[in-house]
Amino acid sequence: MRTLPGVAEHGGFDALVIRTDYHDEAGWRAVVAELGKPWGDRRYEPLVHFVDDPVWADATADEVAAEVRSGENPSVVFLADRTTMRSAPRTLLAVTAVRREDHEDHEEDGEDGDYALTTRYGRSFRTLPTGVHEIHANLSIANMGFEEFARAAQDDPDGIFRSF
Repeated sequence: MRTLPGVAEHGGFDALVIRTDYHDEAGWRAVVAELGKPWGDRRYEPLVHFVDDPVWADATADEVAAEVRSGENPSVVFLADRTTMRSAPRTLLAVTAVRREDHEDHEEDGEDGDYALTTRYGRSFRTLPTGVHEIHANLSIANMGFEEFARAAQDDPDGIFRSF
C-alpha cells in the first residue's frame, strides 16, 4: 500500500471529501457545488473540507481510510472517485474509517484487513452529495451509526443512500 500525505487543516466538524479521480474537472466542480448548498429541513450551512490534490489520484478506499485514521480520526470519509465522476446522479463513496480494535462490540467476520469496522451492511456505500451532510452530522454527534446508513443504502433499489 502506498503512503499518502496527511490531511491538513481538517476541522472535526467538517465532512472530509477526498477527490481520487482526475479525469473530469467539470464533474468535480459539479460535486463541489452540490456539497456547498445548504442542507436539511432547517437549511444548515454545509461544513466540508475538500482534499483536491492529484497525489490522491486513484487512491483506494483502504489507502484513504488508513491515512485519515492517522490524523484526527474521522469516523467516515467520502471519496469522489471514478464512479462519482461517471455516474448520474453523481454519488460519493462513504467509507468507514473506524478500525476493528476501536469498536468495542464488533464481531469477528474473518475479513482481511484490520482498518475498518465491517458491519453486516459493509464498510462502504454510495451516497448522493446531499446525504454527505446528513451522514457526517449524525455520526459526529453519535446520533446514528455507520451501519444504519449502510443499511439504508442497501435497501435502496440503486444501492444509494438518499436520506431518511
